[in-house]
Amino acid sequence: MTTSTNLMGQRRFLPLFLTQLLNALNDNLYKNAMVLFVVYQVYDSPEMETFISGIATAIFVLPFVLFSATSGQLADMRDKTKIIRWIKFAEIIIMSVGATGLLLAAKGVQIESLAIPLMFVALFAMGVHSTFFGPIKYAILPQHLHKDEVLAGTGLVEAGTYVAILVGMMLGGAMPIMWSIIAVISVALVGYMVCRWVPPAPAQTTETKVDWNPIRASKSLIAFSMGNLELRYSVLAISYFWTIAAILSVQFIPLAKNVLLADKQVAAVLLVAFSAGIAIGSVSINALLKGDISARYSAPSVLALGALLVGFYAVCRMWNLEPAGELFTVWEFLAQPLALVLTANLLLIAVAGGMFVVPLYAFLTTKVDKSEASRSVAANNFISSVFMVVGAGVAGGLGFLGIPLQEQLLISLILCLLSASLARKLHALEERSGPEFG
Repeated sequence: MTTSTNLMGQRRFLPLFLTQLLNALNDNLYKNAMVLFVVYQVYDSPEMETFISGIATAIFVLPFVLFSATSGQLADMRDKTKIIRWIKFAEIIIMSVGATGLLLAAKGVQIESLAIPLMFVALFAMGVHSTFFGPIKYAILPQHLHKDEVLAGTGLVEAGTYVAILVGMMLGGAMPIMWSIIAVISVALVGYMVCRWVPPAPAQTTETKVDWNPIRASKSLIAFSMGNLELRYSVLAISYFWTIAAILSVQFIPLAKNVLLADKQVAAVLLVAFSAGIAIGSVSINALLKGDISARYSAPSVLALGALLVGFYAVCRMWNLEPAGELFTVWEFLAQPLALVLTANLLLIAVAGGMFVVPLYAFLTTKVDKSEASRSVAANNFISSVFMVVGAGVAGGLGFLGIPLQEQLLISLILCLLSASLARKLHALEERSGPEFG
């Protein structure tokens, strides 16, 4: 915890931390405002709502599949700080397009023919933006931090990301749409100003040639990640975890509305609980491991997550209440007998998730040479994104076929077991290798 506190006062960490925090905040403020508007104001069909939620997730994730290989090479072969500045400048333009779509929707102007397409274009562009930023926010840490600070830095970045997601979702759910329009542009402007304080991070390799062919570059990236055993286990375990997250994210807002009979503010509160849990788990694991980069708690954490998912499913099955009005407000929801149990269960699911994934992210940047750290993270982003697109597609398809949302939750249990198996293999490899492994 002391290391974490010290890092927050250092220029070599704080501007990057704030930049990625503002980035995640804006992503989620925009996405949540958009999805909640479509689900609660445009459509009135559980099947279509789940389908639209799945499409939104897939559109945001698709750029990670298309461009992760290129982004990893670019970040390793160029100054990472200069790339950050270009990315944050692009965010101002992207959010202007998204804000235009939200404005047209708020005014009721050509909602389906122009407003929604503009919002989805901006969502895809933000996915591209995050694809190029993602490898840098982790890979720059070993360049600016000491080895015994990397786990703390990774945990803070992950926690900051989810605090920002929490705030973004709260704002996206609570603010009137006109305020959201102003906010997404304002946050983009502030993010650009803050990123100018990130210290230089020159390339750590003499390689300069970026392969712009996405198919060839992606094949090379997969071969790179699968050729390193520690990296392979880390990437696959993280990928299964994010597939669980993708499935849950697709189901979450429709589940809140159609199973819990709750309004969009309740959906936002539950998403906040989930994000807060990830942040708590991300910081707690550093205190538990005392700065040691190790997978020893990863398998128990993801197994606990699976057990808690079963509990969440059981509570959803028991939720057979009728709302006082059209949908439960936040206070009406919290007054229900099972509301606090359900919210606490969701929070603990997320805590377990944070404790599982943070050490694995630290493996990505410390088990390869610094000149390959961005490609290591990009490899994870690429493979995770393929898994997430498939997971989101399956969840959206199940919803479209009318399979009950509660039953869809159980799909994630298989993925929990696969993640736990990989984490145990990684820890076994770690123990066999002894102190030299780290």
